[in-house]
Amino acid sequence: MSVERTTKFASLIVIATGILWGFYWLPVRQMEALGLAGPWGTAVIAAASVAGLTPFALRYWRAATGPHRMTRWALVMGGGAFALYSIGFIYGRVALVILLFFLTPVWSTLIARYVMGWHTPVLRYVAIGFGLCGLSLMLSAGGGAPVPKSLGEWFGLISGVCWSVTTTVLRAKPALPPVLAAWLFSLGALATALCLAVVLEPMPNAVTLAQIGLAIGTGWIWWGVSIAGLLWATARLDPARVGILLMAEVLIGTAGAALLAGEVLTPLEVFGGGLVVVAAVLEVWPQRANVAKI
Repeated sequence: MSVERTTKFASLIVIATGILWGFYWLPVRQMEALGLAGPWGTAVIAAASVAGLTPFALRYWRAATGPHRMTRWALVMGGGAFALYSIGFIYGRVALVILLFFLTPVWSTLIARYVMGWHTPVLRYVAIGFGLCGLSLMLSAGGGAPVPKSLGEWFGLISGVCWSVTTTVLRAKPALPPVLAAWLFSLGALATALCLAVVLEPMPNAVTLAQIGLAIGTGWIWWGVSIAGLLWATARLDPARVGILLMAEVLIGTAGAALLAGEVLTPLEVFGGGLVVVAAVLEVWPQRANVAKI
């Protein structure tokens, strides 16, 4: 496959992943409604993904123990980031958690420039300004200092920073087979969710068949198939492009939360969220000619 076709295919996968993950908060909230409080729902979902992927990941065991240690740890961190993001939906408002996560292009640019030493167009510094202004407005909309007000908001913000590190490392280091990458990703999510679960919530008495069924479906679709595709695509695209293409999740998640959960943002939060979206667009503005081909 040519580089152009690979880029196009990878971009389409990222867009589809964003659309799918725009609905992810629904099964997460449903897990809690079924009795798995806080991080326990995410832990069970991640466990289902690990169990489902293990037979396939074993085929690539040599790659799992090979020299690409940085790639493996980046994948584990990425799983931890998505676990925080998932748990954030329980302790915070869906739209705000999503928008805080999607400051990732800002963090990706800072990491690429000051850690990796990559060239950074001037317009991306403008994007950072828009993103940070949007962050400040969203977090100060209710009055007070512009800092996260709930545990869910903190998780959304921290998960975005961690995901930026993951995408940058995956872009710079050799890729692992998608199935193995998704397995490591899910393993990182499971470890993170379990660590938070024992601290934040009491252990559930028992796991029901309804919980297991929902966990298997969610784990295999969102954490298995979609993450394997996303990680394959992430290794072949610029980190900032990944951020902008995933923006479909912002639109679907925000609209879905307003319609289905009654979680409507205030005008100031909407304006701040708009600045975050503008920042993401500016991140890839120098590559507009390439984006137009997608």
